[in-house]
Amino acid sequence: MMDNEVDRTELKPKLIAFFLTQFHPTAENDRWWGKGFTEWTNVTKTIPLFDGHYQPHLPTDLGFYDLRLRETRHEQIRLARDYGIDGFCYHYYWFSGTRLLNEPLDAMLADPDSDMPFCLCWANENWTRRWDAAEHEVLIAQQYLPGDDLEFIRSLIPFFCDPRYITLHGKPFLIVYRPQHLPNAKQSVKVWREHCRQVGIGEIHVAAALTHGNEDYLQFGCDSGVEFPPHNHRMVPANEYVEWHAPFAGTLLEYRTVAQSYLEREYPERTVFRTVFPSWDNTARTGSRALIVADGTPSNYQNWLAESIVRTMKRFSGRESFVFINAWNEWAEGCHLEPDRRYQRGFLEATLRAKKGEYQTGWMDGGEVLSLDPYPQSFWEDIAGVCQKHLWRTIRRGSLLLKRYPWMKRSIFFRVAKKMVHAIAG
Repeated sequence: MMDNEVDRTELKPKLIAFFLTQFHPTAENDRWWGKGFTEWTNVTKTIPLFDGHYQPHLPTDLGFYDLRLRETRHEQIRLARDYGIDGFCYHYYWFSGTRLLNEPLDAMLADPDSDMPFCLCWANENWTRRWDAAEHEVLIAQQYLPGDDLEFIRSLIPFFCDPRYITLHGKPFLIVYRPQHLPNAKQSVKVWREHCRQVGIGEIHVAAALTHGNEDYLQFGCDSGVEFPPHNHRMVPANEYVEWHAPFAGTLLEYRTVAQSYLEREYPERTVFRTVFPSWDNTARTGSRALIVADGTPSNYQNWLAESIVRTMKRFSGRESFVFINAWNEWAEGCHLEPDRRYQRGFLEATLRAKKGEYQTGWMDGGEVLSLDPYPQSFWEDIAGVCQKHLWRTIRRGSLLLKRYPWMKRSIFFRVAKKMVHAIAG
Protein backbone atom coordinates (compact mmCIF):
# COMPACT_ATOMS: atom_id res chain seq x y z
CA MET A 1 0.00 0.00 0.00
CA MET A 2 1.33 3.46 -0.91
CA ASP A 3 2.04 5.89 1.93
CA ASN A 4 -0.70 8.26 0.79
CA GLU A 5 -3.36 5.56 0.58
CA VAL A 6 -6.01 5.22 3.29
CA ASP A 7 -6.30 1.90 5.09
CA ARG A 8 -10.09 1.62 4.89
CA THR A 9 -10.17 -1.25 7.37
CA GLU A 10 -9.10 1.33 9.98
CA LEU A 11 -11.66 3.97 8.94
CA LYS A 12 -12.98 5.35 12.23
CA PRO A 13 -16.54 6.57 12.66
CA LYS A 14 -17.21 10.29 12.86
CA LEU A 15 -18.36 11.50 16.25
CA ILE A 16 -21.52 13.57 15.89
CA ALA A 17 -22.99 15.39 18.92
CA PHE A 18 -26.66 16.38 19.10
CA PHE A 19 -27.09 20.12 19.61
CA LEU A 20 -30.04 21.96 21.23
CA THR A 21 -30.78 25.54 20.09
CA GLN A 22 -33.03 26.41 23.07
CA PHE A 23 -30.57 28.78 24.77
CA HIS A 24 -31.95 32.16 23.67
CA PRO A 25 -35.20 34.04 24.24
CA THR A 26 -38.03 33.65 21.74
CA ALA A 27 -41.44 35.27 21.42
CA GLU A 28 -43.13 31.88 21.76
CA ASN A 29 -41.32 30.93 24.96
CA ASP A 30 -41.99 34.40 26.39
CA ARG A 31 -45.69 33.83 25.77
CA TRP A 32 -45.80 30.24 27.07
CA TRP A 33 -43.36 30.35 29.98
CA GLY A 34 -42.78 33.99 30.86
CA LYS A 35 -40.58 36.83 29.66
CA GLY A 36 -36.94 35.87 29.15
CA PHE A 37 -37.41 32.10 29.47
CA THR A 38 -34.61 29.94 28.08
CA GLU A 39 -33.34 26.45 28.87
CA TRP A 40 -31.22 28.00 31.64
CA THR A 41 -34.41 28.88 33.55
CA ASN A 42 -35.11 25.22 34.31
CA VAL A 43 -31.45 24.30 34.81
CA THR A 44 -30.70 26.83 37.55
CA LYS A 45 -33.70 26.08 39.78
CA THR A 46 -33.06 22.32 40.12
CA ILE A 47 -32.39 20.81 43.55
CA PRO A 48 -30.99 17.37 44.55
CA LEU A 49 -33.54 14.62 45.13
CA PHE A 50 -31.32 12.39 47.32
CA ASP A 51 -27.99 12.57 49.16
CA GLY A 52 -25.16 12.74 46.65
CA HIS A 53 -27.49 13.56 43.73
CA TYR A 54 -25.56 15.78 41.31
CA GLN A 55 -27.89 18.71 40.73
CA PRO A 56 -27.96 21.38 39.51
CA HIS A 57 -25.65 21.06 36.50
CA LEU A 58 -24.11 24.51 35.99
CA PRO A 59 -21.70 25.66 33.25
CA THR A 60 -18.16 26.97 33.61
CA ASP A 61 -16.11 27.84 30.51
CA LEU A 62 -18.99 29.05 28.32
CA GLY A 63 -21.16 30.42 31.13
CA PHE A 64 -24.92 30.92 30.78
CA TYR A 65 -24.55 31.73 27.12
CA ASP A 66 -26.94 33.18 24.56
CA LEU A 67 -26.84 31.29 21.25
CA ARG A 68 -27.65 34.46 19.32
CA LEU A 69 -24.05 35.55 19.91
CA ARG A 70 -21.59 34.71 17.17
CA GLU A 71 -18.75 34.55 19.71
CA THR A 72 -20.55 31.82 21.65
CA ARG A 73 -21.02 29.72 18.53
CA HIS A 74 -17.37 30.04 17.54
CA GLU A 75 -16.17 29.12 21.03
CA GLN A 76 -18.40 26.03 21.04
CA ILE A 77 -16.98 24.99 17.70
CA ARG A 78 -13.39 25.48 18.89
CA LEU A 79 -14.01 23.39 21.99
CA ALA A 80 -15.72 20.63 20.04
CA ARG A 81 -12.98 20.42 17.42
CA ASP A 82 -10.20 20.50 20.01
CA TYR A 83 -11.67 17.46 21.76
CA GLY A 84 -12.49 15.23 18.82
CA ILE A 85 -16.08 16.08 17.86
CA ASP A 86 -16.47 15.81 14.09
CA GLY A 87 -19.84 17.52 13.72
CA PHE A 88 -23.08 18.73 15.30
CA CYS A 89 -26.56 17.38 14.64
CA TYR A 90 -28.94 20.28 15.26
CA HIS A 91 -32.49 19.60 16.38
CA TYR A 92 -34.80 21.18 13.81
CA TYR A 93 -38.23 22.42 14.89
CA TRP A 94 -40.72 22.71 12.01
CA PHE A 95 -44.51 22.80 12.44
CA SER A 96 -46.38 23.07 9.14
CA GLY A 97 -44.26 26.00 8.01
CA THR A 98 -43.62 27.49 11.46
CA ARG A 99 -40.04 27.16 12.65
CA LEU A 100 -39.00 27.52 16.28
CA LEU A 101 -35.57 28.02 17.87
CA ASN A 102 -34.24 28.65 14.37
CA GLU A 103 -32.31 31.88 14.91
CA PRO A 104 -29.02 30.25 16.01
CA LEU A 105 -29.30 27.69 13.22
CA ASP A 106 -29.94 30.32 10.55
CA ALA A 107 -27.07 32.45 11.87
CA MET A 108 -24.73 29.44 11.69
CA LEU A 109 -25.78 28.74 8.11
CA ALA A 110 -25.12 32.35 7.10
CA ASP A 111 -21.69 32.41 8.76
CA PRO A 112 -18.99 30.62 6.74
CA ASP A 113 -16.56 31.10 9.63
CA SER A 114 -18.66 28.69 11.73
CA ASP A 115 -16.45 25.96 10.40
CA MET A 116 -18.14 22.83 11.74
CA PRO A 117 -19.82 20.03 9.78
CA PHE A 118 -23.48 19.63 10.69
CA CYS A 119 -26.67 17.73 9.92
CA LEU A 120 -30.28 18.02 11.07
CA CYS A 121 -32.70 15.98 13.16
CA TRP A 122 -36.35 16.90 12.64
CA ALA A 123 -37.86 16.96 16.16
CA ASN A 124 -41.37 16.20 14.91
CA GLU A 125 -43.35 16.04 18.11
CA ASN A 126 -45.86 18.32 19.80
CA TRP A 127 -44.68 20.91 22.28
CA THR A 128 -46.69 20.58 25.50
CA ARG A 129 -46.60 21.72 29.10
CA ARG A 130 -45.08 18.39 30.14
CA TRP A 131 -42.50 20.26 32.25
CA ASP A 132 -45.47 21.32 34.40
CA ALA A 133 -46.92 17.77 34.38
CA ALA A 134 -49.67 18.95 32.01
CA GLU A 135 -49.04 16.96 28.85
CA HIS A 136 -52.64 17.41 27.70
CA GLU A 137 -52.06 21.14 27.11
CA VAL A 138 -50.49 21.46 23.66
CA LEU A 139 -48.51 24.61 22.98
CA ILE A 140 -47.90 23.93 19.30
CA ALA A 141 -48.84 20.74 17.45
CA GLN A 142 -47.51 18.79 14.52
CA GLN A 143 -50.49 18.90 12.15
CA TYR A 144 -49.12 16.98 9.12
CA LEU A 145 -51.25 18.96 6.68
CA PRO A 146 -51.62 18.16 2.98
CA GLY A 147 -48.57 19.57 1.28
CA ASP A 148 -46.43 19.48 4.44
CA ASP A 149 -44.15 16.77 3.05
CA LEU A 150 -43.10 19.00 0.18
CA GLU A 151 -42.92 22.21 2.23
CA PHE A 152 -40.80 20.49 4.87
CA ILE A 153 -38.18 19.20 2.45
CA ARG A 154 -38.09 22.56 0.67
CA SER A 155 -37.14 24.18 3.97
CA LEU A 156 -34.11 21.89 4.16
CA ILE A 157 -32.65 22.55 0.72
CA PRO A 158 -30.52 25.56 1.81
CA PHE A 159 -28.95 23.34 4.48
CA PHE A 160 -28.38 20.39 2.14
CA CYS A 161 -26.65 22.73 -0.34
CA ASP A 162 -24.17 23.98 2.23
CA PRO A 163 -20.68 22.43 1.83
CA ARG A 164 -20.52 21.83 5.60
CA TYR A 165 -23.58 19.57 5.59
CA ILE A 166 -22.73 16.01 6.66
CA THR A 167 -23.20 13.28 4.09
CA LEU A 168 -22.97 9.51 4.14
CA HIS A 169 -21.62 8.06 0.91
CA GLY A 170 -22.24 11.45 -0.68
CA LYS A 171 -25.88 11.68 0.47
CA PRO A 172 -27.11 14.42 2.86
CA PHE A 173 -27.89 12.74 6.19
CA LEU A 174 -31.27 13.56 7.79
CA ILE A 175 -32.69 12.10 11.01
CA VAL A 176 -36.41 11.97 11.82
CA TYR A 177 -36.99 11.86 15.57
CA ARG A 178 -40.47 10.27 15.56
CA PRO A 179 -41.18 8.74 12.15
CA GLN A 180 -43.98 6.73 13.76
CA HIS A 181 -45.95 9.99 14.06
CA LEU A 182 -46.01 10.60 10.32
CA PRO A 183 -49.43 9.60 8.89
CA ASN A 184 -47.72 7.79 6.01
CA ALA A 185 -43.99 7.74 6.64
CA LYS A 186 -43.08 5.82 3.49
CA GLN A 187 -44.96 8.30 1.34
CA SER A 188 -43.35 11.25 3.11
CA VAL A 189 -39.86 9.86 2.59
CA LYS A 190 -40.70 9.16 -1.05
CA VAL A 191 -41.77 12.80 -1.57
CA TRP A 192 -38.56 14.03 0.06
CA ARG A 193 -36.39 11.84 -2.14
CA GLU A 194 -38.16 12.83 -5.34
CA HIS A 195 -37.94 16.54 -4.59
CA CYS A 196 -34.22 16.35 -3.80
CA ARG A 197 -33.60 14.62 -7.11
CA GLN A 198 -35.64 17.24 -8.97
CA VAL A 199 -33.73 20.22 -7.53
CA GLY A 200 -30.31 18.68 -8.08
CA ILE A 201 -29.46 17.51 -4.56
CA GLY A 202 -29.50 13.90 -5.70
CA GLU A 203 -30.05 11.04 -3.28
CA ILE A 204 -30.50 11.65 0.46
CA HIS A 205 -29.99 9.32 3.42
CA VAL A 206 -32.96 9.31 5.81
CA ALA A 207 -32.43 7.82 9.27
CA ALA A 208 -35.08 7.01 11.85
CA ALA A 209 -34.32 7.74 15.49
CA LEU A 210 -35.02 4.63 17.56
CA THR A 211 -37.30 6.30 20.11
CA HIS A 212 -40.53 5.62 21.99
CA GLY A 213 -40.56 1.90 21.25
CA ASN A 214 -39.56 2.16 17.60
CA GLU A 215 -36.76 -0.30 16.80
CA ASP A 216 -37.43 -0.90 13.10
CA TYR A 217 -36.49 1.85 10.67
CA LEU A 218 -37.37 -0.19 7.56
CA GLN A 219 -41.11 0.04 8.21
CA PHE A 220 -40.89 3.78 7.57
CA GLY A 221 -38.94 3.57 4.33
CA CYS A 222 -35.78 4.88 5.99
CA ASP A 223 -32.20 3.92 5.17
CA SER A 224 -30.90 3.45 8.71
CA GLY A 225 -31.64 3.78 12.40
CA VAL A 226 -29.95 5.88 15.06
CA GLU A 227 -30.00 4.76 18.69
CA PHE A 228 -31.26 7.40 21.11
CA PRO A 229 -30.49 6.23 24.65
CA PRO A 230 -32.02 6.23 27.16
CA HIS A 231 -34.98 5.66 24.82
CA ASN A 232 -36.02 1.99 24.58
CA HIS A 233 -34.03 1.01 27.67
CA ARG A 234 -34.84 -2.37 29.18
CA MET A 235 -33.38 -1.98 32.66
CA VAL A 236 -35.00 -2.62 36.03
CA PRO A 237 -35.17 0.59 38.13
CA ALA A 238 -32.85 0.94 41.10
CA ASN A 239 -35.07 3.38 43.00
CA GLU A 240 -34.78 1.45 46.26
CA TYR A 241 -31.02 1.95 46.47
CA VAL A 242 -31.30 5.57 47.61
CA GLU A 243 -33.31 7.43 50.22
CA TRP A 244 -35.35 10.10 48.48
CA HIS A 245 -35.84 13.52 50.03
CA ALA A 246 -39.47 13.52 48.84
CA PRO A 247 -41.81 11.06 47.08
CA PHE A 248 -40.32 10.08 43.72
CA ALA A 249 -42.40 8.80 40.80
CA GLY A 250 -39.61 8.59 38.23
CA THR A 251 -36.91 6.05 37.43
CA LEU A 252 -33.36 5.66 38.73
CA LEU A 253 -30.93 3.62 36.63
CA GLU A 254 -27.23 2.92 36.91
CA TYR A 255 -24.89 4.12 34.16
CA ARG A 256 -22.91 0.89 33.94
CA THR A 257 -25.98 -1.27 33.36
CA VAL A 258 -27.38 1.17 30.79
CA ALA A 259 -24.10 1.30 28.86
CA GLN A 260 -23.61 -2.46 28.90
CA SER A 261 -27.19 -3.02 27.76
CA TYR A 262 -26.72 -0.84 24.68
CA LEU A 263 -23.28 -2.25 23.91
CA GLU A 264 -24.75 -5.74 23.85
CA ARG A 265 -27.41 -4.83 21.29
CA GLU A 266 -26.80 -6.19 17.82
CA TYR A 267 -28.65 -5.38 14.62
CA PRO A 268 -27.93 -8.18 12.13
CA GLU A 269 -28.61 -7.24 8.52
CA ARG A 270 -29.51 -3.72 9.65
CA THR A 271 -27.77 -0.36 9.43
CA VAL A 272 -28.02 1.13 12.91
CA PHE A 273 -25.64 3.73 14.30
CA ARG A 274 -24.73 3.61 17.97
CA THR A 275 -25.33 6.51 20.34
CA VAL A 276 -23.91 7.14 23.81
CA PHE A 277 -24.59 9.81 26.40
CA PRO A 278 -22.10 11.32 28.85
CA SER A 279 -24.69 11.45 31.64
CA TRP A 280 -28.46 11.68 31.93
CA ASP A 281 -30.74 13.33 34.46
CA ASN A 282 -33.79 15.32 33.36
CA THR A 283 -34.78 16.44 36.86
CA ALA A 284 -34.55 20.05 35.65
CA ARG A 285 -37.47 19.40 33.30
CA THR A 286 -39.63 16.86 35.06
CA GLY A 287 -38.81 17.06 38.77
CA SER A 288 -40.00 14.04 40.75
CA ARG A 289 -40.96 12.25 37.50
CA ALA A 290 -37.38 12.33 36.23
CA LEU A 291 -35.30 9.62 34.62
CA ILE A 292 -31.96 9.68 36.44
CA VAL A 293 -28.95 7.65 35.36
CA ALA A 294 -26.61 7.67 38.34
CA ASP A 295 -22.81 7.59 38.11
CA GLY A 296 -22.58 9.32 34.74
CA THR A 297 -18.89 10.19 35.07
CA PRO A 298 -16.24 11.02 32.45
CA SER A 299 -14.51 7.68 33.01
CA ASN A 300 -17.70 5.64 32.58
CA TYR A 301 -18.64 7.64 29.51
CA GLN A 302 -15.16 7.11 28.07
CA ASN A 303 -15.54 3.34 28.35
CA TRP A 304 -18.95 3.34 26.66
CA LEU A 305 -17.78 5.61 23.85
CA ALA A 306 -14.47 3.79 23.27
CA GLU A 307 -16.18 0.41 23.04
CA SER A 308 -18.91 1.84 20.78
CA ILE A 309 -16.22 3.10 18.40
CA VAL A 310 -14.53 -0.32 18.32
CA ARG A 311 -17.80 -2.15 17.66
CA THR A 312 -18.82 0.35 14.99
CA MET A 313 -15.48 -0.08 13.19
CA LYS A 314 -16.01 -3.84 13.24
CA ARG A 315 -19.61 -3.57 12.02
CA PHE A 316 -18.85 -1.06 9.23
CA SER A 317 -15.35 -2.24 8.38
CA GLY A 318 -13.86 -0.05 5.67
CA ARG A 319 -17.03 2.04 5.30
CA GLU A 320 -18.10 5.48 6.45
CA SER A 321 -20.04 5.43 9.72
CA PHE A 322 -21.06 7.53 12.70
CA VAL A 323 -21.23 7.28 16.46
CA PHE A 324 -23.62 9.84 17.92
CA ILE A 325 -23.30 11.52 21.30
CA ASN A 326 -26.43 12.66 23.11
CA ALA A 327 -25.66 15.50 23.61
CA TRP A 328 -23.42 18.54 23.29
CA ASN A 329 -25.61 20.83 25.41
CA GLU A 330 -28.79 19.25 26.78
CA TRP A 331 -28.27 20.92 30.16
CA ALA A 332 -31.85 20.41 31.39
CA GLU A 333 -31.43 16.68 30.77
CA GLY A 334 -28.11 16.57 32.65
CA CYS A 335 -26.62 15.50 29.36
CA HIS A 336 -23.79 17.67 28.06
CA LEU A 337 -20.19 17.60 26.90
CA GLU A 338 -19.79 21.30 27.58
CA PRO A 339 -17.74 22.00 30.75
CA ASP A 340 -19.59 22.04 34.06
CA ARG A 341 -18.66 22.94 37.63
CA ARG A 342 -18.15 19.39 38.87
CA TYR A 343 -16.22 17.76 36.03
CA GLN A 344 -14.85 20.87 34.24
CA ARG A 345 -13.70 19.63 30.80
CA GLY A 346 -13.75 16.01 31.94
CA PHE A 347 -16.31 14.78 29.41
CA LEU A 348 -14.50 16.53 26.55
CA GLU A 349 -11.18 15.03 27.61
CA ALA A 350 -12.82 11.60 27.87
CA THR A 351 -14.16 12.02 24.32
CA LEU A 352 -10.70 12.64 22.95
CA ARG A 353 -9.20 9.70 24.88
CA ALA A 354 -11.96 7.37 23.66
CA LYS A 355 -11.38 8.49 20.09
CA LYS A 356 -7.73 7.53 20.51
CA GLY A 357 -8.80 4.06 21.68
CA GLU A 358 -8.05 4.56 25.37
CA TYR A 359 -10.15 2.92 28.07
CA GLN A 360 -10.49 3.53 31.79
CA THR A 361 -10.06 0.57 34.15
CA GLY A 362 -13.51 -0.76 34.95
CA TRP A 363 -16.72 1.10 35.68
CA MET A 364 -16.46 3.77 38.35
CA ASP A 365 -18.85 4.69 41.16
CA GLY A 366 -19.53 8.41 40.87
CA GLY A 367 -20.84 8.69 44.42
CA GLU A 368 -24.54 9.02 43.58
CA VAL A 369 -25.59 5.41 44.20
CA LEU A 370 -23.63 2.33 45.14
CA SER A 371 -22.86 0.39 41.98
CA LEU A 372 -24.75 -2.87 41.80
CA ASP A 373 -22.56 -5.93 41.51
CA PRO A 374 -23.79 -8.25 38.72
CA TYR A 375 -21.85 -11.18 40.15
CA PRO A 376 -23.26 -13.37 42.92
CA GLN A 377 -21.84 -12.88 46.42
CA SER A 378 -21.81 -15.00 49.52
CA PHE A 379 -24.15 -14.26 52.42
CA TRP A 380 -21.42 -12.66 54.52
CA GLU A 381 -20.19 -10.57 51.58
CA ASP A 382 -23.72 -9.27 51.18
CA ILE A 383 -23.92 -8.45 54.89
CA ALA A 384 -20.56 -6.68 54.77
CA GLY A 385 -21.65 -4.67 51.74
CA VAL A 386 -24.87 -3.56 53.44
CA CYS A 387 -22.98 -2.57 56.60
CA GLN A 388 -20.42 -0.62 54.60
CA LYS A 389 -23.14 1.17 52.64
CA HIS A 390 -25.00 2.27 55.77
CA LEU A 391 -21.79 3.18 57.61
CA TRP A 392 -20.66 5.62 54.94
CA ARG A 393 -24.17 6.97 54.52
CA THR A 394 -24.23 7.66 58.27
CA ILE A 395 -20.82 9.32 58.08
CA ARG A 396 -21.99 11.50 55.20
CA ARG A 397 -25.08 12.58 57.13
CA GLY A 398 -22.93 13.22 60.18
CA SER A 399 -20.69 15.49 58.14
CA LEU A 400 -23.71 17.48 57.00
CA LEU A 401 -24.90 17.83 60.60
CA LEU A 402 -21.48 19.08 61.72
CA LYS A 403 -21.49 21.71 59.00
CA ARG A 404 -24.91 22.85 60.15
CA TYR A 405 -24.20 22.60 63.91
CA PRO A 406 -20.44 23.17 64.50
CA TRP A 407 -20.89 23.07 68.29
CA MET A 408 -21.44 19.27 68.04
CA LYS A 409 -17.70 18.82 67.44
CA ARG A 410 -17.14 19.58 71.14
CA SER A 411 -19.47 16.82 72.33
CA ILE A 412 -18.28 13.55 73.88
CA PHE A 413 -20.39 11.65 71.35
CA PHE A 414 -18.50 13.22 68.45
CA ARG A 415 -15.08 12.37 69.93
CA VAL A 416 -16.11 8.74 70.53
CA ALA A 417 -17.62 8.42 67.03
CA LYS A 418 -14.48 9.89 65.48
CA LYS A 419 -12.30 7.29 67.18
CA MET A 420 -14.62 4.49 66.00
CA VAL A 421 -14.47 5.69 62.38
CA HIS A 422 -10.66 5.87 62.45
CA ALA A 423 -10.51 2.40 63.96
CA ILE A 424 -12.78 0.94 61.26
CA ALA A 425 -11.00 2.76 58.42
CA GLY A 426 -7.63 1.73 59.76
